[in-house]
Amino acid sequence: MAGGFGGGVEASKRAEFYQGRITGYFILACIVGSLGGSLFGYDLGVSSGVTSMDDFLKKFFPKVYDRKQAHLHETDYCKYDNQVLTLFTSSLYFAGLISTFGASIVTRNYGRRISIMVGSVSFFLGGAVNAGAMNIAMLIIGRILLGVGIGFGNQAVPLYLSEIAPYKIRGAVNQLFQLTTCLGILIADIINYFTDKIHPWGWRLSLGLAMVPATMIFIGGLFLPETPNSLVEQGRLEEARRILEKVRGTHKVDAEFEDLKDASEAARAVKNPFRNLLAPRNRPQLVIGALGIPAFQQLSGMNSILFYSPVIFQSLGFGSGAALYSSIITGSMLVVGALVSMSVVDRLGRRFLFMEAGIQMISSMVVVAVTLALKFGTGETLSKGVAVLLVIAICLFVVAYGWSWGPLGWLVPSELFPLEARSAGQSVVVCVNLFFTAAIAQCFLAALCHLRYGVFILFAGLIVIMSIFIFLLLPETKQMPIEEISQLFEKHWYWKHIISKDSSRVSHKNPSTTKQISADA
Repeated sequence: MAGGFGGGVEASKRAEFYQGRITGYFILACIVGSLGGSLFGYDLGVSSGVTSMDDFLKKFFPKVYDRKQAHLHETDYCKYDNQVLTLFTSSLYFAGLISTFGASIVTRNYGRRISIMVGSVSFFLGGAVNAGAMNIAMLIIGRILLGVGIGFGNQAVPLYLSEIAPYKIRGAVNQLFQLTTCLGILIADIINYFTDKIHPWGWRLSLGLAMVPATMIFIGGLFLPETPNSLVEQGRLEEARRILEKVRGTHKVDAEFEDLKDASEAARAVKNPFRNLLAPRNRPQLVIGALGIPAFQQLSGMNSILFYSPVIFQSLGFGSGAALYSSIITGSMLVVGALVSMSVVDRLGRRFLFMEAGIQMISSMVVVAVTLALKFGTGETLSKGVAVLLVIAICLFVVAYGWSWGPLGWLVPSELFPLEARSAGQSVVVCVNLFFTAAIAQCFLAALCHLRYGVFILFAGLIVIMSIFIFLLLPETKQMPIEEISQLFEKHWYWKHIISKDSSRVSHKNPSTTKQISADA
């Protein structure tokens, strides 16, 4: 479960006395809380499908439609290269990265539950505006509202799941966020297939149905319990104790509750949580969790694979249904990967999944790049043999991402931060993630047009760097209470030297003022 760091050695000793069982109340909280991922997933799936629908392109992007028709049966790297079209996609992410800082204030002061519900309301409004859009300006406004919803949801949901879960299964529970994201993508892909046949307003239905998961989350949020961590942080101790007992299914929660109070005391002493992130003692969490992992998650090349797979499947002879089949297959691979990760992450560990997937993803990218270099982009269709090879490579890449960088990109940052920096840290995580998502969404089609197959070589090189980063800097966190994770960095070959500088500086201060000095760092 969550506690923060503030317990030190005492917390380490208390953790072995944590008690509890899996209760129906806990399961319900996890299901409702994890639905926040469906907002992100549905938008990812529906926007990629809608931007390829002829009726949508003819109304808002006629030049792209004309170019697409000119290359309808040919492979062409540049047919979708249009900066206004990519702005339709990326505007959501820019809105999300800005709104997540407001979400941090709401999450810290009013709780994770309220932040999730605020996100669902904004997402609902965005879906309504997009469904009724009459011009590009309305589309962008709708996307901005959707982005605010995702900024709030992505900020609060991973925290909620990590805090509500018993520490021994924290990894699996947190990955419910990734599972619902993948299911949202898959459902959106299926919806797009059927709405594409409804002329000329099918795209409106696809965009408008975003209101359905938003409504479900808002209604579920009315019955969702706040996390004990957040309640303790707000000073509502009796309510926090009652919720903790109900979630754990036992009255013997003294050890865990004491850890929560210790962590909360440290959290309340921090006057500026964002400034606190810069303290040397939080440097590992800042570099690994807030900057490195969320950036690398988007630099893995996953978006490039998802984008170009429809053309490859079209070459297999699926014709007009190519987009459906490619989306269904890649979406299914993501779901399979998420399920595999949930089942093994707390046994095999985070590092193992990162490293194994790195090797698999690099190999797949090299196969795709070499094949495209030899056979693709010359105005001819691919042979079925070549296309089958690419399909296999794509599936291996997607499933590896699905059990590594996809879910772990949210899990690991959410469990690294101490309570006093957790909300602020998660805001930086979401901001960095959405910034790189937006940047790649805005630049990828142009890069694909100019670099051609070289863009896949670039991503393969980035995955090599990502894997080295994880191997050298990330300690294993499986089956550890959150309040003990800071001790891993104190023993790490590199981070212990950074942390020791902060410790030595504090030790020279007056002991009576140490707490306040730490708070202001």
